[in-house]
Parts: sequence; structure tokens; C-alpha cells
Amino acid sequence: MVVVRNAGGGGIEVFCVERQKVGFLGGAVVFPGGKLDPSDMDAGWVPCVTPPRVPRSPMTSDEAMLRGVAIAACRESLEEAAILPITGAALMHAELLEWRERVSREQDVLRTLLVSRGARLDLASLHPLARWITPTAESRRFDTRFFLFVADEALEGAHDDRETTASFWASPEDVLHRFAAGALLLAPPTHRTLEVLASARDSLDAVAIANRACLDPICPLVFLHRDSTGEATALALPGDPEHDVPVPRVAGKSRFVLRAGRFVPEDPPA
Repeated sequence: MVVVRNAGGGGIEVFCVERQKVGFLGGAVVFPGGKLDPSDMDAGWVPCVTPPRVPRSPMTSDEAMLRGVAIAACRESLEEAAILPITGAALMHAELLEWRERVSREQDVLRTLLVSRGARLDLASLHPLARWITPTAESRRFDTRFFLFVADEALEGAHDDRETTASFWASPEDVLHRFAAGALLLAPPTHRTLEVLASARDSLDAVAIANRACLDPICPLVFLHRDSTGEATALALPGDPEHDVPVPRVAGKSRFVLRAGRFVPEDPPA
């Protein structure tokens, strides 16, 4: 869930969380999210959600899977960031923390909480933004859908101190500058998403960017990058000469090269 809000001086801010130091993407700054749970696919969710936006090109195999991954995005955002899109009056920060605690202790309680409030998960407020698939060379692979959600300026958000150990609102440019300075770690999909959103003048412009985005899957290809400095492991994106998909699917430099332990965006050498 790529959560954005209008910044006071113009532009947008995104909500970021830092993952715990161990495990997949340990220590990286990411957007709230996680794995699809079998319960997210339960048909009992249908009366408790608004219909999800139908993407311009398929992001999932069918409507039920689209609903399931959107529910997972909402549920994981509550668990990791105390953020939950619902219909009607927004939950106050204290209520979000209370709901998160209940969800962590009681399985399948989220639907009960929604019904008691007379609300539904607002899946229609999630704008499909991108789809990234981990390279085939990876032993653990993930097929990740990115949704853009525009939050009210009053939304606070909060990490859970379990899966996530820190959180903050910042402009995309600020996060990218901090990455360039070595102050934080970003995975290539997070870095590229921030680059894409950095030009947004406000949250409406961010939605327009999402509405124009290509939703075909981006599956980087691992290869050996060679230039005047030597050799380095790299990830080629669609449109790069090393990738088997010749047409770019996202704007920006066509590869990420491993430099000093971090993947940084670069163009192919001349």
C-alpha cells in the first residue's frame, strides 16, 4: 500500500516503514504490505468491502483474486502501519491502534469490527499502481501488487514495533536523497515507485500518475553488468538491452547495479 497525502508546502508525502533487521528485506525502508493470507480470499468478505477498482490491464487471474490482494493490502497496512481505508467516518488514531491490537490477538476479527461500526473496507479507494515479480534466480519469489491510497492529512500512521521498527512521512524526493546519502536502504521496486511519484504536484496528480501507469508485471533479470570500473551484479528491467522484454514498463533508468551493497539505478554503459 503506497499511502500518500498532500504536503503542507505543496507536493506529496508518502508513509514509509522500516523492516526489522532480519529476514526478507531486513532493515529496508518499504511501503506497508505483506503476504496474501488464505482468509483474505474468503467469500464472506464480499458484503464487508466495496468492489475494488478494475485495473486497465489484468493484475490478477480473476475478480476474486483482485479482491483478495486488495483486502490483504488493507489488512497488512493496519497491522504494520495503523492505516486502514474504510467507508464512512475515518477511524481515529487511537481506534486504529486498538483495532490493530485486536487483529493481532484474534483471528478473523477484522470483519466483526467493521460490521460493529457499520463500515466496509474501501477497496475502491485503492488505485492500482504497479506489479513487480522477484527475479527467477531468487529462491523465494513474490508477485507483488502495488496500490496507491490517498490519505487524509490528519492520518498519523504508526509502525508495530514487531515487523516494522520505525516509520515516517516524507516527500519522495527526501527519501531518495537519504538513500543516495547512504542513510537508509531501499529495494529497487520501492526506489522506482518513489521516483515515479516524485513529480506529483499533489495527491490528485499522484492518482493521475497511477491511472497512467503500466500494470504489466516487471520481473527484473539478474545479470553481470560490465563497465569501465569492472563487473557488478545487476538487475535489468524491461526495456534494458539485457532483458528479454524490449519495451519499458516503467519510466526511469533501465537497470539497478549493486554498488557497495546497494542497488542503484543506472543506464547501460555507452
